[in-house]
Amino acid sequence: MPFLDLAAQQAEITDEVLPVWQKQFTSAAFIGGSEVAAFEDEFATYLGVDHVVGVGNGTDALELAYRAVGIGPGDEVIIPANTFIATAEAVTRIGAVPVLVDVDEHLLLDVSAVAAAITDRTRAVVPVHLYGQTADVRALETIAAQHDLVIVEDAAQAQGASSTDGHAGAMTRIAATSFYPGKNLGAAGDAGAVMTNDDDAASFVRSYAAHGSTVKYVHDRAGANSRLDALQAPVLRAKLRRLDKWNSARRTAAERYESLLAGFSGVRLPVPRPGNEDVWHLYVIQVDDRDRVLTDLTTAGIGAAIHYPVPLHLTPAYAHLGYRRGEFPVAEAAAQTILSLPMFPHITHDQQEMVAAGLAKSLGGAS
Repeated sequence: MPFLDLAAQQAEITDEVLPVWQKQFTSAAFIGGSEVAAFEDEFATYLGVDHVVGVGNGTDALELAYRAVGIGPGDEVIIPANTFIATAEAVTRIGAVPVLVDVDEHLLLDVSAVAAAITDRTRAVVPVHLYGQTADVRALETIAAQHDLVIVEDAAQAQGASSTDGHAGAMTRIAATSFYPGKNLGAAGDAGAVMTNDDDAASFVRSYAAHGSTVKYVHDRAGANSRLDALQAPVLRAKLRRLDKWNSARRTAAERYESLLAGFSGVRLPVPRPGNEDVWHLYVIQVDDRDRVLTDLTTAGIGAAIHYPVPLHLTPAYAHLGYRRGEFPVAEAAAQTILSLPMFPHITHDQQEMVAAGLAKSLGGAS
C-alpha cells in the first residue's frame, strides 16, 4: 500500500501528453514556446489572476516572489514554524531573515502570533496553505495593512483549494507554488510558478528568471536561470484539466477516512478550518506513540509519512536564529504526533480499509 501512487495519474494523461512531447522533440522546442504560454494562461484563468509565470521549481518561485515585492538583505519575513524548509530557504537565499511564529489548531500560521513578531525590520508575512487547506489570509490583511507588510502566499500544497477569501494562490498581491510531482497539480519533474495581479511584479519575475533579460543579450539586471521546462507544460496542462475532478476524489477519500477512523480511540482526525474547501494534499491525523505506529504501518507494508517531524526552529540549518525548544509549543507538540496517511486521487476503498486495519492493529497493540 504506497503512500503516494502517481502511476494512475500518468496513465490517465499519457495519450494526451506523448503526442505533444513527440512534436516538441521533432521541433526541438525545449525552452519556452506555445505550450508554456498556454499553460500559464490556462492556470491564470483557473485561478482568476492576471499573470502566471512558470519557473524552475517551487523554491525558486518563492524566492522570485519575495524579490518581486522588494524583500532584500536584512529584511524580516514572518513564516510558520510548521512548514517545509523551502519557505525559509527562499528567505535566506536573498539575505533576508526568517522570523518564526507558532501555528494554530489547524497547524496553519497562527494569526494571533504574527503581530507580536513584527519589528521595524519586518517586510512580509507568509501564510502557508498547508496540507491542502488555506490559511486565514483575510485576518492577516488587517495586520499587514497596519504595519505596511506584504503578504506572500505559499500555495505549494493547495492547488485548487479555496475558501470564502478565494482560490489559494490568488488571494493576495503575489503567491508562489510548486509543481513537484507529488503535488495536487504535479509535473513530471521539478517545476513551479509565481501568480500575481501586479503587472510590474510579473515582469520582474519573468525577466529575473531569464538572466535579467527580456531581449536576448540585453540584461537589465543580474538575474538567475529558472524557467518552466517546456516538456513539463503539456503534463501540467493535461493535469490541470483534471484538477477539480482529482481534488473531488481526494475529498471523497478524506470522507472515507473520517468514516473508517471515527471510532478509533487515540486518533485525532484533521478538522478543516471553517469556510475552507480543502483539497487534501495530505491527510494528517495525530496519534500518541506516533513513531511506534509509523513503524508498525511500515512493517505491514502500508506507506505513511510525517509532515513534518522537526519544526523549523529545531532544524540544524536554522539553529543560528537562536530559537529554543518550547517557544512554539503547538508546532513542537504536533511534530511528535502527526502522521500522514496514504492520500492520492485514485486511492480505493479497499486500500483505505487496509490502512484502517493496519492502524487498528497498531493501536490495539499499544501498551
